[in-house]
Amino acid sequence: MPDTPPVPTEPPGRDLLAGRRVVVTAAAGTGIGSAVARRCLVEGAEVVISDRHERRLAETAERLAAETGRTPGTVPCDVTVQADVDRLFASAAEQLGGLDVVVNNAGLGGTATVEQMTDEQWHQVLDVTLTGTFRCTRAALPYLRAGGGGAIVNNASVLGWRAQAGQAHYAAAKAGVMAFTRCTATEVAGAGIRVNAVAPSLAMHDNLAKVTSPELLAELTDRETLGRAAAPWEVANVIVFLASDLASYLTGEVLSVSSQHP
Repeated sequence: MPDTPPVPTEPPGRDLLAGRRVVVTAAAGTGIGSAVARRCLVEGAEVVISDRHERRLAETAERLAAETGRTPGTVPCDVTVQADVDRLFASAAEQLGGLDVVVNNAGLGGTATVEQMTDEQWHQVLDVTLTGTFRCTRAALPYLRAGGGGAIVNNASVLGWRAQAGQAHYAAAKAGVMAFTRCTATEVAGAGIRVNAVAPSLAMHDNLAKVTSPELLAELTDRETLGRAAAPWEVANVIVFLASDLASYLTGEVLSVSSQHP
């Protein structure tokens, strides 16, 4: 059995998003969303973060300020409520003086077989993960158009391509995010707006460890060729790349952030 390589050191910022105005949804806590917000701040962006958990949102903003020396704006938002979504983007545009980048990170998981899954479980996962991405994109586009263009990055999952028992609702939602990304990209390319997505496999953070059994985490980790889960910042770096000018000729694409083998 080959040795597991260590997690590399997080690289310093390179001003990839200097002067950009960024909104990140579902950014409270220690997962990919907060890692994206942190990397955007490190890369020179002005950032507004949102989440439906107001206390955790405020705590995350304080932590990001302590870590980066730059304080993000905050707007509470439940992506299943259109009025919340509209308020998020209106407030963010007012705070930042416009918008350049939107990262749609909100998603909801759960485990149930198709036979046991209720309508409520199915609809809840799709409403947050897929319809929430649609609501936020629809609300953000007028602000991006008004600014002469920009970038949207959606958080999908390798489960949009691959099968896992008990994940039919989540996989269907993430496959929908991929298709939504491609279709939206064709509609807004003429406005100078790029729309891409990332498809992570396993990114380890505190909340995932709380809601996932050690046995399943071990199984998922064993599928990774690198022998470990990604650190959230490793996924965030790819999102920053897609939001930056380095990805100027990428739109309608889904980039796998994974070392997972079948």
